[in-house]
Amino acid sequence: MSIAIIQYNAGNVQSVLYALQRLGIDAVVTADPEQIRSADKVIFPGVGAAGTAMDYLKKNKLDKLIASLKQPMLGICLGMQLMCTHSEEDDTTCLGIFQVNVKKFVKPQNDHSLKIPQMGWNTIYQLSSSLFEKVPENSYVYYVHSYCAALSPQTIATTDYTTPYSAAIHKDNFYGVQFHAEKSAEAGARIIENFLKLI
Repeated sequence: MSIAIIQYNAGNVQSVLYALQRLGIDAVVTADPEQIRSADKVIFPGVGAAGTAMDYLKKNKLDKLIASLKQPMLGICLGMQLMCTHSEEDDTTCLGIFQVNVKKFVKPQNDHSLKIPQMGWNTIYQLSSSLFEKVPENSYVYYVHSYCAALSPQTIATTDYTTPYSAAIHKDNFYGVQFHAEKSAEAGARIIENFLKLI
């Protein structure tokens, strides 16, 4: 099985590589369209700002390539957000794969306990996809983000932080997780394994 990790100007590629290696899986990190198109599975990671990331994707024609893929593809954190329609971060028009907008967390008035960005462990629930096979409801996963995708018919997992939002979304061959599956211990490893089993 060939796995392509899309290389662009957004981080966490190495941590995704290490997570796959822990599962005994080799992957190639590439921006080459043919390598990406021919891979059995594609992972679209990301840590950074939506605007600069989308500018890079467009400049290198990766935006059209990503949207045209037919094999299972997993967006992680910023990668998932860039697969949505629009992000409030830098007022960015994104890839439009998922019909959902990405908004900045709004801190509730008089609640000083919640910090933005959300950094650390939180639970996922209402799991409704084979991506979460053998992942228990209310499992803890690891987050670092200030923006989130709203709930929608494409939501396949939910998390609460200032408001309920999409922890994961799915449409056709495209999957996205807001949390860092590669840093989410046993639950994250199971989710990555489940993604690699998708047909």
